[in-house]
Amino acid sequence: MQYQVRGISKIVKLGGFGVVVGSVALTAMSLRPAPFNGTVAPRPTSQAAPETKPSRHITPINSVPAGYFMFPIKPGKPNFLTGSMGEIRANHFHGGLDIKTDGRVDLPVYASADGYVSRLKQSAFGYGNVLYITHPNGMTTVYGHLNRFEGPVADFLRQQQYAKQTFELELFPTKDQFVVKRGDIVAMSGNTGGSGGPHLHWEVRDAEDRQLNPLRFGGFAEIQDHVAPTLQAFAVEPLSIDARVQGRFDKAVFTPKKPPTPGAPYAYPDTIAAFGMVGLLVQGFDRFDIATNRNGLQRVEVRVNGQPHYRHIIDAVPFSDSRQISQHIDYQWQQTNGRTLEKLFVDDGNTLPIYNTNATKGKLRVEEGLLYTVEVRLSDSYGNTTPFTFVLRGQKPVYYKTRNAAVRKPALRYDINRNILKVVATDPDTSRQGANITLMRGNRRLEVVPSYTVQSENVYLYDLRAGLPDSIRFGQLTKAFEPKAPIPAATEQSFANSFQNLVFSPLTLFDTLYLQNGYKDGLWTIHNARTPLFKPLQATLKPPVAVVDKTRSAVYMINYKGARIYQGGKWEGEQITFPVKTFGSFRILTDTLAPTARLVRKSPSGLTFIVGDNLSGLSSYRLLVNGQWRMLRYEYKNATLFTDPQDKTVPLAGEAELRLTDQAGNEKILQFKI
Repeated sequence: MQYQVRGISKIVKLGGFGVVVGSVALTAMSLRPAPFNGTVAPRPTSQAAPETKPSRHITPINSVPAGYFMFPIKPGKPNFLTGSMGEIRANHFHGGLDIKTDGRVDLPVYASADGYVSRLKQSAFGYGNVLYITHPNGMTTVYGHLNRFEGPVADFLRQQQYAKQTFELELFPTKDQFVVKRGDIVAMSGNTGGSGGPHLHWEVRDAEDRQLNPLRFGGFAEIQDHVAPTLQAFAVEPLSIDARVQGRFDKAVFTPKKPPTPGAPYAYPDTIAAFGMVGLLVQGFDRFDIATNRNGLQRVEVRVNGQPHYRHIIDAVPFSDSRQISQHIDYQWQQTNGRTLEKLFVDDGNTLPIYNTNATKGKLRVEEGLLYTVEVRLSDSYGNTTPFTFVLRGQKPVYYKTRNAAVRKPALRYDINRNILKVVATDPDTSRQGANITLMRGNRRLEVVPSYTVQSENVYLYDLRAGLPDSIRFGQLTKAFEPKAPIPAATEQSFANSFQNLVFSPLTLFDTLYLQNGYKDGLWTIHNARTPLFKPLQATLKPPVAVVDKTRSAVYMINYKGARIYQGGKWEGEQITFPVKTFGSFRILTDTLAPTARLVRKSPSGLTFIVGDNLSGLSSYRLLVNGQWRMLRYEYKNATLFTDPQDKTVPLAGEAELRLTDQAGNEKILQFKI
């Protein structure tokens, strides 16, 4: 972490123990990084992620004249969106517009401007069937989830698919190969790939592969929006060890009342007590005219006491950096509370070029006795704006204790937020001052006094940069400290012990990780799902008992519902290595059962199969008719393989064979006659 800790109280040495008078001590503690069964070995690298700096907003939009792009679905007629630019998705910003297609497929898709087909791809996943058109101004429009392509490009793709005997194919035609004019029908809309229903996903990208907001090119008459965004909640969060919000080291979430008239400003009536370095967060959504879909906020601005403090505009998102959305939002809060809060400050590890901030990157230092009038403005792409205001009052924390008579037994728990260890001890004692906790490190001890006590729960704060303890003691209770080692971000690091080896690249982590991992009864734990990853890390699992059938054995993630999700892996001797894209729990499982296939439609006009696999999932499929390869399409959403009615290359008559292979190499052969 790169924030500064201020207001730390002095350390008093008593009998060789460090007693912290106040919140925490950072130096001279006799605590250093905790021991673990392995090593953390930094390696020199020149690829470290740069520190986030206040950045200017990139606006290539200004160079595009209004009307340059034609609306690609039902041009000139009213249209509606299910998704807008910059919406918060599971692991990325939504990079364009999702245009409704009347709940059906096969609406004509028009080229938005003159250009040439520069790329096309057919896939069962992601954008599904997708077409890219590059235009004379250097920009590219993207048309995704198509049912099929139209014109000469469709014939070219089919020829290449038969030549390579694969449906899944990506091609990059030359500049003069498939020239298109504005208004040409280039495809038919569909529901392919990761689509959740029929629609067209439409993007505009610049030459640097930034996803731009199409609604900022002067707008489109086909899409009407006179509805201002809706505020759902806002939050204030302490960011430094001395910080408090309403006297606590906790994020405080506030739900203001909706104003009596549409478009009227929101205002939170109560003054919010705060102190130290705090961050602001917001939750809201936008709607277009005559539509119920909740779309994303496109622009958020913050002013403090009338002065510009923070702004983000989601008009240009680098495609390769879209996963940094996990640092734009409060990822941990989303995972644990189900509420998506957007940070109104630039957190460590976030290098997205969508922010304008001050020297503190949008973080706000609240000082004792001062008032801070905060105005936040939520805007959409058409300029509709919702303002809301609230007031922070600087109030220095003072120790206090409140009791809960129902508390009869002591308890101990802890959590880590950024670099801060927060320990909560349930204390039935009736004394006016809560008892200390003791942080144990070998035969050394550090006593920490409570920062505050609420309803018989003492709260203790400790900065882990002073060293990791082995355990935490409160009275007769002792709790082991699970994190094994601090893993810094922006450098290559490795961690090894007897049951796993982890290698972190300079781009794996957004911030310092206090690694928790373990192994028990065939289950490897690699940290927890509340912490996001930017790029994958490499994990090597070391089974204590040799795996017999390695060719059919792989790593599977076990999610919180118990589902088994194939991760793959490469065996080297008795160890298996695989990329970790999401922290969680993993097992090595052996898949010995072949895929299943059932022919549900058979005629010279088409074939349809229902397919499945018990564990690893389908890897490949191959249909032969009279010994000739015949193309199939795969739709994972309903587990079907089917022939394309537009494809007449190989007649569907005679002896046929379907061969399916799963990820473990098990094979199913279905023979039949058409």
